[in-house]
Amino acid sequence: MDCGRCSLNGGGGSEGQADDRQGSGGPQNGIITLEDLESFSEDQLSDSGNGSLEEGEMMEEDGDRLLHYWQNVGSGHRVEVSRDMAEPIQQITSNNNGTHPRESVPYVFISRKEKCGDVLYEKRHYEKAHWACITVKEDTYEQSICYGFMRIMKYICQQNSLGTYLGMTIPIVTVVRTDEMHTTLSRMVTIAYYLPINHQAQPPQPNDSEIVIEQWPATIVYTRAFTGATNEITIINEINTMAELLDSPGICISDSFIVAGYTNPAAANRQNEIWFLERQ
Repeated sequence: MDCGRCSLNGGGGSEGQADDRQGSGGPQNGIITLEDLESFSEDQLSDSGNGSLEEGEMMEEDGDRLLHYWQNVGSGHRVEVSRDMAEPIQQITSNNNGTHPRESVPYVFISRKEKCGDVLYEKRHYEKAHWACITVKEDTYEQSICYGFMRIMKYICQQNSLGTYLGMTIPIVTVVRTDEMHTTLSRMVTIAYYLPINHQAQPPQPNDSEIVIEQWPATIVYTRAFTGATNEITIINEINTMAELLDSPGICISDSFIVAGYTNPAAANRQNEIWFLERQ
């Protein structure tokens, strides 16, 4: 995964870091990600409050309700969620009316390190694959994540050369960059979406010129699971914890890491992983 604009070759870790720390000690429940959009239950989506609405009207009302929800969430991080996000939000929330099962990024388990029955970290092998990536640098780290995810979301939802919904895959990953001492995150982040298996051979091209399709090479990944919020403080803590646990931290890239998100970040027990990538 040491590839191009994802800057996992040790580059990009120092730019603009003096002012990158946001000092947000609490959970960043307002961060908009693709996983958030699947957090609504069928009951929530169908509770329109008016049983006489036609199906199309109900879908339109649900879309408006979801859009307003994300506009409210985004405002907490000074993120504008525009009207043209209504359809992508609706499509991903309903998983395009259930026509696309969620697909996991495939890997081969190699080994794990345990202590007193607890898994400290796993070692995995990920095959080369195509990912859609966008690198964003906004005024704050949270804004970078929000705006990057929304643009990836549009790519998934028809703004691609096929003009179709591509389907959700998990995890959605964020490449984060740190200073040499792992004390500060850069607000420049790369959001990456694994192309579903049926699109790997011929990836649909994005309409957005800043989204690039990259083939990440086969990679050994050291990964540690953690739960809860993913903000700048928790990510830095997880990076430092993982560095202490690794038997040979020097074999991994030292200033770029991946945060993998599997569940809704607003959930009380959000499932995440921190990934360290072995040097090529």
